[in-house]
Amino acid sequence: MRFVTRKNAAVDRIACPWLIRRFLDNEAEFLYVDPHEVFRVAREKDAVPFDVEGVELGHVDGRCSFESILVKYGLDDAALDRMARIVHGADIDSDVGQTAEAAGLRAIAMGFRRAYGDHDHDKLEAQMPMYDALYAWCQEQVGT
Repeated sequence: MRFVTRKNAAVDRIACPWLIRRFLDNEAEFLYVDPHEVFRVAREKDAVPFDVEGVELGHVDGRCSFESILVKYGLDDAALDRMARIVHGADIDSDVGQTAEAAGLRAIAMGFRRAYGDHDHDKLEAQMPMYDALYAWCQEQVGT
């Protein structure tokens, strides 16, 4: 599978690829492009756009993109649901108080953004273990 989104990722545009690689396709390819290029690249590269306005795997019905992926692909996992609340709060400014962990995840994601700039593939690889650890913590929290 191939996916495309806007470059200079922070929360959702890193958490979504983690989710996709861990639960849908461990060889998924992610393209990070200028915002005005997303739909052209999606057509030309047969890529699924995500975390872009107006797409199914975006902010829809109050969900962040991570939550929209859970819904679209029927990922029914209590630990992922717990993680989704954290990602949601970290990604959506007005909901940062939704969980105690959201502000911390947001701070870490913004630190990675500052450290890596728009080198999104490097940023993604650097954060994969962090999301693995967050998922493990969520599993413990929900007793799985």
